[in-house]
Amino acid sequence: MDATFWALVALIIFLAVLVYYKVPGMMNQTLDKRAERIRNELEEARELREEAQQLLAEYQRKRREAEQEAEELVAAAKREAKIIVAEAKSKTEEYVTRRTALAEQKIAQAERDAVNEVRARAVDVAIAAAGSILAEKVDGEVSGTLFENSLKEVKSKLN
Repeated sequence: MDATFWALVALIIFLAVLVYYKVPGMMNQTLDKRAERIRNELEEARELREEAQQLLAEYQRKRREAEQEAEELVAAAKREAKIIVAEAKSKTEEYVTRRTALAEQKIAQAERDAVNEVRARAVDVAIAAAGSILAEKVDGEVSGTLFENSLKEVKSKLN
């Protein structure tokens, strides 16, 4: 009986002790638990991935909606700006037209006033000249009558 025989016997006893205490079953049970835990983790990871994909799709949809809303806001702002510019242009043109008409009215009134003033001065000068000419050529009583008649005539023609 050599040492290999005793090594074989020890090995068989060791294996018998392992089988008696159900070590292979415990190892299988531990491995099965570990495999189940890994399976659960994989399932959880798959569910998290699907949830993440759903969230990504939702956020992309929200982003597209926000971009579309921003484009609509920009377009509305541009339309409103065009309207404001058109109104401002219209109001400015209207203001200029009113101011031009007012200036033309003032100019026309000034012309009328100037013409009336020139006429009045011309009448005054004509009356003074006629008076001085008549005073030199006509005597007292006749001159008064002529003066009054001439004055009435000039006033009626000028007005």
